[in-house]
Amino acid sequence: MDLIRVGNKLISREKTQRHIDRILQLRVEGYSQQEVGKKLNIDRTFISRLEALGEVRRGQRVAVVGFPILNKHELQESLLQKGVEYILLFTEEERWQFVDESEGIELLNKIMTIITELKNYDAVIMIGSNYRIRLCEALLDKEVVGVEIGKSPIEEDKHVPVHKIQELVEAVMVKTLS
Repeated sequence: MDLIRVGNKLISREKTQRHIDRILQLRVEGYSQQEVGKKLNIDRTFISRLEALGEVRRGQRVAVVGFPILNKHELQESLLQKGVEYILLFTEEERWQFVDESEGIELLNKIMTIITELKNYDAVIMIGSNYRIRLCEALLDKEVVGVEIGKSPIEEDKHVPVHKIQELVEAVMVKTLS
């Protein structure tokens, strides 16, 4: 047990972490700060301050999908730093590997699972060909922001300017707050 001495108090880090985890889990489940406070016998303002301490960003949920991306790892790292919660980027080789590793109904199910997951986000940034962007707009009933990196079919990896995507992500996150 990891114990800390603060003045004349002995505090358990594990017990503290369990309580924080429980508070956050109840909030994720949809309980209000007031309801969690009542349920756990703690002050609502403590919950508010706890959330403020851990806040990474404000704004709605944004997903980024793109292929074929030459600088995939650089872009992915940048998106993680911006707080993007769903990132699906492929190089040309990875895109074909995704298609080749499944057949028929299994491939269709994988694609439908991705579409279903994307519907959980307030906005989707689609990086790809003109055709793929239009297809994404038709399949999703939400804001799709397209970043065209070529005309369809694109058959080679394309370099994506990371700073432009970062600016776009920031603009979309701010826009979704309005």
